[in-house]
Amino acid sequence: MKTLSKNSKIVFLSTFPPTHCGIATFTEDTINAINKIYGKSIISEVCEITFSGEASASSTYHLPSKEKEAYVKVASQINSDPDVKLVHIQHEFGLFGGQYGDYILDFLKELKKPVAYTFHTVLPNPNPDLKAVVQLLCSYSKAIFVMTNKSKSILIEDYNIAENDISLVPHGTHLVDYETTEKAKKKFDFEDRIVLSTFGLLGEGKSIETGLRALPKIVEKFPNVLYLILGKTHPNTIVNNVDVYRNSLDAIVAELNLENNVRFVNEYLEVNQLLDYLKATDVYLFTSKDPNQAVSGTFSYAMSCSCPIVASKIPHTMESLTSDVGILADIQNVEQFADATLKLLSDSSLRDAMSINAYAKTTKTSWENTAIKHINVYQKIAEGLSDIKISYPKIKMDHQKTMTTEMGMIQFSKISEPDLDSGYTLDDNARALITICKHYQLSGDRSDIPYMNTYLNFISRCQLENGTFINYVDKNNTVEDRNSNENLDDSNGRAIWALGYFLRLSGKTIPYDMTHKANSSLNLAMNCVSEMHSPRAIGFAIKGFYHAYNVVPTENLKNKIIFLSHKLQAMYEHTSSANWNWFEDKLTYANSILPEALLLSFLITGEERTKEIAVESMDFLISKMFIDGRFKIISNNGWHEKGAIPHNYGEQPIEASYMMHALDIFYRALGKSEYKKYLKKAFNWFLGDNHLNHIMYNPITGGCYDGLEKENVNLNQGAESTLCYLSARLLIETYTSRAKGNKLFKVKTDEHYHFSLSNLKESNTNDCKENILPVQLNKNYKTKSARSLIVIK
Repeated sequence: MKTLSKNSKIVFLSTFPPTHCGIATFTEDTINAINKIYGKSIISEVCEITFSGEASASSTYHLPSKEKEAYVKVASQINSDPDVKLVHIQHEFGLFGGQYGDYILDFLKELKKPVAYTFHTVLPNPNPDLKAVVQLLCSYSKAIFVMTNKSKSILIEDYNIAENDISLVPHGTHLVDYETTEKAKKKFDFEDRIVLSTFGLLGEGKSIETGLRALPKIVEKFPNVLYLILGKTHPNTIVNNVDVYRNSLDAIVAELNLENNVRFVNEYLEVNQLLDYLKATDVYLFTSKDPNQAVSGTFSYAMSCSCPIVASKIPHTMESLTSDVGILADIQNVEQFADATLKLLSDSSLRDAMSINAYAKTTKTSWENTAIKHINVYQKIAEGLSDIKISYPKIKMDHQKTMTTEMGMIQFSKISEPDLDSGYTLDDNARALITICKHYQLSGDRSDIPYMNTYLNFISRCQLENGTFINYVDKNNTVEDRNSNENLDDSNGRAIWALGYFLRLSGKTIPYDMTHKANSSLNLAMNCVSEMHSPRAIGFAIKGFYHAYNVVPTENLKNKIIFLSHKLQAMYEHTSSANWNWFEDKLTYANSILPEALLLSFLITGEERTKEIAVESMDFLISKMFIDGRFKIISNNGWHEKGAIPHNYGEQPIEASYMMHALDIFYRALGKSEYKKYLKKAFNWFLGDNHLNHIMYNPITGGCYDGLEKENVNLNQGAESTLCYLSARLLIETYTSRAKGNKLFKVKTDEHYHFSLSNLKESNTNDCKENILPVQLNKNYKTKSARSLIVIK
């Protein structure tokens, strides 16, 4: 495995694929997740445990489990690499030689690196020898991972391990693209079958016979049941090439005449194949007979694929399988398994509810989220990991496009399934137009243009003869009554913002009829802005006029900007005080739009007081949204009243996105590096730097979750949240090395300096060394660097 000395390394001591065992798969999934999120600054290496033969080519180190002298040798090899910052041992007693696997103690005595453990088995009521071994292991580290509360309590109560040394990180789960069971069944032609399933390496501990013997009672009522038994036989149960356990299961199938109701899939399934089978499952049967099994990966996988479950009572299931997700049964109790399965199959509404609850419960335990939790613990015990960088996820426009019909972008989704009944809004289609334009500016992907046209047509459809806009249109393209009952100022402001932003693309690459339509719509809307009273609507409108002014700098546009910015300034002068530099008596939603709009106005007019208020209010907002080094969104559970203690939780993705874009403008215009640092911290909120350490985007769909609450995330991936995440992700891309490096040159037109947003690149000015803001500087406003700015055509 190739290594780079400039990176910190973490060594995982474990079995590893192609070895077929749960711990090998667990380790591979953990490493993949850490690499996905932190791969820019961490190299994950494997010290592979084997029981015979050589390690795989992908492993850096090799530990033959039964060779006692190998433990000191491999520890010495790891010590010799100064880039190794930590060794993470996946612990199972059977992995290591000696009594209770005590050969590993030789490794620990020799090792000079910090150590973390994951205990996959924690046995209660230990005898003195077992207790002594575990206590010795724990004495070498203050980072001990367990996957259930039960395991944690056993370590504390039976082994006297300090609670502060133990971290509970549940078994990771794969994020999947949610789909209904009916849809998933089509991949296998299972539409006419009721599907039960179980999976894993087959062995006596799985007690598959329990499910088989429960099946006749189930088939009696549901003759179209198909029980899928997924997975190869565990190699340890095959003796002299005879698969004794599988043969015994075949005999039970024949004895009970279940040939038409049982299907063995005798394969080691790839992850995506396995997930597809699980998504097609109506009820998952977890039949393990080991009462001390601390955790089960197969059980976790089934929950993540939204399976209602009937499960044996082991520590993991008794802790995780609440009554809203499934039903517990006594170990090997055939009658209880049959009755519980019949109860679920007889109530489709109950199964649907359990399906959603299971999916929601395991999203927080995604491998990505467990990676974040692991790194947080590593940083407490190992030097050299404090400054690791998060890798930005791939830009993925799939969910935006999935949510878009010929009419426009649908408002809401149920998990990731578009909810057509929720209809369409001007708000969302305005945001969608801006986001797809940003993607086109970065990628040049001409397949974006039809989507631009769809969103532009929707905006035009919402405009009335007097220039104002309605906001709500139902799935049948009918204007909803609530347009008459709500203040639509903000929606009108967003429409102006989107139209102005779209005009930035006017030119040879965009069809003329589209730019003409946007221009006509914007001109008509200009007649109505004098009636706007909402400060945010005014802010949105200023943004739209600013972009339009960068295309055609007319006096009319400039006057509109001056008029609107003076309205905002009047609000500020009326309300602000020594300790409250703000426009209103409370901080609510889209707050950053207000200082951002004033700064954009200043860039057009050069009015010094406009700039002063913009900076004062922005710095005040920063003081309220960056607390103890972490970005904290203003709660929508009651907003932040002047002079009151702010509310917690109720955090929305739109606030992170808006704040980022405002900070981007301030950084590019004023060149203060603090703004860029805050911008990146705000984006890290999406990546799990929040109070739940939960990623807020779905890397499978490209969507974004709708909200962060006290103890959970709203998993619906609606239009607003998805568009705000994508807009934020596209913005952060302009700060990466991939977005820099093209030829730069200067453009001057009619005494105005014109800066294109289409491909922002690095500047060599002293004021701002990243990406230069698109501005139109009034020719009478003097600035030292105005004549030397470098821009991109």
